[in-house]
Amino acid sequence: MGSAFEYQPEKLDSMIDSVIEKNLAGRMTSGVVVQVCHDGKTVYARAAGLADIEAGSPMQENTLFRLASISKAFTSLAVAALIQQGKMDFEDPVTKWLPYFTPKLANGSVPVITIRQLLSHMSGLDYRWAQKEDGPYAKAGVSDGLDITGLSLEENLKRLASAPLRFAPGSDWLYSLAPDVLGAVVGKACGTDFQTALSELVLKPLGMTDTAFYVPASEKARVAAPYYLDRGQLTRMSDDQFLTDAEGRYFHFSPQRAFHPSEYPSGGVGLVGTASDLMRLVEAIRTGIAPFAEKALMDLMSVNQLKDGKEARPGIGFCLGWGIVIDPVAADNTPQTIGTLAWGGVYGSKWFADPAKKLSVVTMTTTALDEVVAVDIRNAIYSAFSR
Repeated sequence: MGSAFEYQPEKLDSMIDSVIEKNLAGRMTSGVVVQVCHDGKTVYARAAGLADIEAGSPMQENTLFRLASISKAFTSLAVAALIQQGKMDFEDPVTKWLPYFTPKLANGSVPVITIRQLLSHMSGLDYRWAQKEDGPYAKAGVSDGLDITGLSLEENLKRLASAPLRFAPGSDWLYSLAPDVLGAVVGKACGTDFQTALSELVLKPLGMTDTAFYVPASEKARVAAPYYLDRGQLTRMSDDQFLTDAEGRYFHFSPQRAFHPSEYPSGGVGLVGTASDLMRLVEAIRTGIAPFAEKALMDLMSVNQLKDGKEARPGIGFCLGWGIVIDPVAADNTPQTIGTLAWGGVYGSKWFADPAKKLSVVTMTTTALDEVVAVDIRNAIYSAFSR
């Protein structure tokens, strides 16, 4: 049977092109790469604008982007691969691989934290950027994985473990550094480092050739420059940039981290990659078909873990590595259907997979802490389709 969600090619092209041009003209971003797949076929692909304003470098379809929190889906699927191999279970305690990772509750007790709780962000961990500038993570010297640290992954996790948990694992939801912990677990379970393990478990099986934790000097010119909106003006990030978002959260960016192979591999925010590589991942999530895990397990990764009215964001639940639309109206009246899977990163790129519509979309931009471009493109795509 064919998909009931059809599109008009000329309308799709013109609608997306129009919003891209509007956002480029309004300097909401320097450039974009957009890919749209419908029922497994690429129906739109375009690179537009500049990858680097100052250098005058045009955006290319193989431009490399800092993926930030999009990295979390990769880490989660590495865990899925190990579960498929029988080397790990959702209910295993993290201390099975990381004996030192024993953060305490406020009362001084040490609870068990499971792999599932790390995947679902129900572990009681937090992010430094979500706390006050003098909060417990700042006092412990914890890195969120976006800055240049000189730390090893183990040292950062030991610092993380020294800070108190926000709540008893499993009792609530809070976006956190849990994927960084999972990265260390994956490395230990494979008897290697996380970079190597991720490559063998996920990147190579999916045919990804441009996704990694750092960019060698020979490829540096391919990396999109990072920008942000300073009082509405598109501004290039410095090498050591502190930014506050609309919700008052305080981020420490070091864009040069992408070129430092000595920096620890952050399973939460550390990857750099292309739109086409990311689309391979999104399609695997949408279809539940991947070379490293059976469909039943892949489908399980996309089940909402939040119960009793809990939400990650208004109208958004959370699976085992990405969000899920549970109420389109509450989720800013998104045109996406219930069950749409999605996430994004603070450097400006986003993806979503709408299984009901057989639709996968990747939108890569250069503007940190801003979703306007991706939302405009999302809305244009849906307006070009009809039942």
